[in-house]
Amino acid sequence: MQFTRNHIIILSSLFFVAFYNVSFFSHVTEVYPLGENIGFLASLGIVLFFFILFLLQLLSYRYTLKPLLIFFFIASSFAAYFMDTYGVMIDDGMLINALQTDGAETLGLLSLKMGLYFVLLGLLPSYVVYKTKITYGTFKKELISKLMALGIALGVILVTIALLGGNYASFFREHKQLRQYTNPPFWIYSVGKLTKTLTANTNRPIEQMGTDAQISHGGKRKILVMVVGEAARWDHFSLNGYERETNPNLRKENIINLADVSSCGTSTAHSVPCMFSMRDRSSFDMDDAKFEENVLDVIHHTGKVAIIWRDNNSNSKGVADRVVYENYKSNEHNTMCEGECRDEGMLVGLDRFVSEHPDQDILIVLHQMGNHGPEYFKRYPKAFEKFTPVCTTNQLEACTQQEITNAYDNAILYTDDFLAKTIAFLQQYDEANDVGMIYMSDHGESLGENGIYLHGIPYMFAPEGQKHVGSLMWFGAHSTHQTNIDTLKQNTNESFSQDNLSHTLLGFFGVQTTIYQPQKDILNVAQ
Repeated sequence: MQFTRNHIIILSSLFFVAFYNVSFFSHVTEVYPLGENIGFLASLGIVLFFFILFLLQLLSYRYTLKPLLIFFFIASSFAAYFMDTYGVMIDDGMLINALQTDGAETLGLLSLKMGLYFVLLGLLPSYVVYKTKITYGTFKKELISKLMALGIALGVILVTIALLGGNYASFFREHKQLRQYTNPPFWIYSVGKLTKTLTANTNRPIEQMGTDAQISHGGKRKILVMVVGEAARWDHFSLNGYERETNPNLRKENIINLADVSSCGTSTAHSVPCMFSMRDRSSFDMDDAKFEENVLDVIHHTGKVAIIWRDNNSNSKGVADRVVYENYKSNEHNTMCEGECRDEGMLVGLDRFVSEHPDQDILIVLHQMGNHGPEYFKRYPKAFEKFTPVCTTNQLEACTQQEITNAYDNAILYTDDFLAKTIAFLQQYDEANDVGMIYMSDHGESLGENGIYLHGIPYMFAPEGQKHVGSLMWFGAHSTHQTNIDTLKQNTNESFSQDNLSHTLLGFFGVQTTIYQPQKDILNVAQ
């Protein structure tokens, strides 16, 4: 059977609307219930169909139509899988996360369901397109046909929106996030946005910050361990009133629990560089951050602090590019790997780093695997499986919410143990040094509430569980910050954010620089 270019585009557009936009229509009907909004919902289907048709007409020509459709079907099959399965949106931030995902994390996402999506929504329609014979007219006829199709599509879209202006005014103004579930339009937009970011000028010099930084204290050597948590939300810490005992070890320590800390973003790729940036969340830009020094650089400028970053996650997202960096996701460095390398392996050998820098202060950053989803059951040794039964698949929607929560809480329980061991490591240096630990998760996590899993929802629309993070501090019994610590303990419910972290690190080490803002130093709350 032969088809014209218009036939293929019309059928493909119908196929996209019918099979790739389950999440879009599912989320729309949550806001606009079917019974009382059937006319508006039907119009959305019409507008989406003609919008996809418009895009395909605009982008496809005689020699690009088949390759374009095949690429769109395959890419959209994966987009549909992740949106339908985890409730995520495929924005540029999510694409950056995908690009930065390593092999082990990728394997953790593979499943039979993903394979079915790929075959049925990716390979099958691609094969049909590939085998279909398409007839074309003369250049003039094809041009006229394309212009007519573009005009009709645009006209129908405008007329439909005009006829239901009130509904669409609400849809576009108050429910912007719904448009981000359209497939393929939104991921196409996201790819364009990401491409612009990746092709930006990469020859920009690194902007130096805090080059005037110096440390003049002559007291005890300072040793600080900064633990960057992963996907740990505040309300699953028993320290914050969670009914389950997920912090039995930390409860025994002299902890300063920070109950109200908001993240800078909802993904590791955004939050980690932001939390170490000298900029606030409001002015932070991921594109600019690649060409700006961060707080580690500022501290390094003093020449008085030895810095090391150990990573059991994907990487430092550029934060540790100019300091000592060690990858602990394999047994090359990590001596505690049992299928998956454990966070506590990052503690092994740290005493050697401390002893190798006897005349310098020490800053150790440990980037956890923590509660990285969706395979929470792999994030902890079997001995920490206290809450059962657990979800043992990456298909979270196939598990009950209680099973997901059980696995997630077990991972929190393991983080509790890891932090307690970090404190034990520091206690051996307590008497002769000024020691401390700061723990702050990069972002939170959704555990199936309202059909949303994992994280990465745009900040404006993200649920509280993705933005409100677990955070705490511990300092040695001989800390020079004792007065501030005593006052801080009386203000643990005060609101902080990841904007406070960089200035708190500068304050701990007594770094004097014009870019230090004492009012943002958590330890300076007593002043």
